[in-house]
This record gives sequence, C-alpha cells and structure tokens, in this order.
Amino acid sequence: MRPIMRFTPIVGTLAYLWDRNADRVLLVRRNARPGDDHFGKVNGLGGKLEPDESVVAGLRRELMEEAEVTLTSFTMRGTITWTDFGPKREQWLGFIFLVDRWTGEPPPSNDEGPLEWVDRRQFLAACDAPDPELPMWAGDRHFVPLVFDGDERTFHGTMPYDGDRPRFWTFERI
Repeated sequence: MRPIMRFTPIVGTLAYLWDRNADRVLLVRRNARPGDDHFGKVNGLGGKLEPDESVVAGLRRELMEEAEVTLTSFTMRGTITWTDFGPKREQWLGFIFLVDRWTGEPPPSNDEGPLEWVDRRQFLAACDAPDPELPMWAGDRHFVPLVFDGDERTFHGTMPYDGDRPRFWTFERI
C-alpha cells in the first residue's frame, strides 16, 4: 500500500504580460543569480505569496517588484500543481495569469535577470519546437499555449516532476 503523503505546497503566481498591440510577451531571462533554481531559463513573472496575502495581492506585488507595473486588466487562466519540482523537489500550487493592460514601463532588468519582450508567435512556437534562444522548463511547453489560446474557460492541471523533467501533464477546463 502506498503511504499517504500530505500536499503542502508553496503557493505562487506566474503571469505573462501580453502587449496586444505589438503582439509580444514580457519574459525574464533568469541569469542574474547562479544559485537560482530557474537559472538559464526564460519565464513569466511572479513568485511566492507572502503570509496573509491573497493570490491577487501577491500577483500585484510581484509584478510591481519585478516589472514596476501596476495591473489594470488581467485574467486568471489556470492553476497547476507541480510536485517534486526542480533541484529542491518542491511542491507548488501556481495560479497562472494573462495580463493585457498595465500602467508603468518595465525596466531593462530586475534582480533575476534581463526583461525581454518576445514576439508571442515565437514564444508559442518554442513550445512546439524547443528554441535555444528561449530556453524554458520542459513542462512550460504544455501549459503556455493554454494561456494564450482564447478559450475562456480556466484550466486546472497537475504536472508531477522528477527534478528537472515533467513525468506527465493532465488538465481539465471549467
């Protein structure tokens, strides 16, 4: 019989800023801190919730800290549970957002690395065929297209990892 394991995740947000006029997405190239679990990868913006902070408050705080923007229009696109994720094999519950309006201008970089505007089509193409210019977590290739696909339903998925590699991906939309 398999032992019962308690899921006690780190709760966080992950957001993709989409400049609809230029059809580009803001990503951070995580190369500023060699000890960073995400070192060398591009990713959306976000992070861990603080105690007594709502998901939306955490999202707003993280985007102000990381990109110096104030959100004016955003949608929660989904949730994902990641287990045994990364080198520390952490458990995560992530709330995934698409941000399409904000005030403020993102700086060229933050504490994690350079902020880069990437053509949305190039970003989505990198999900189908890995692009050495846009190295991302292997699992991101599964859910990033759902963030931008236009289906108004929210996705809810699970992606167990084995360190750096996803074991599988499953989701449903409601």
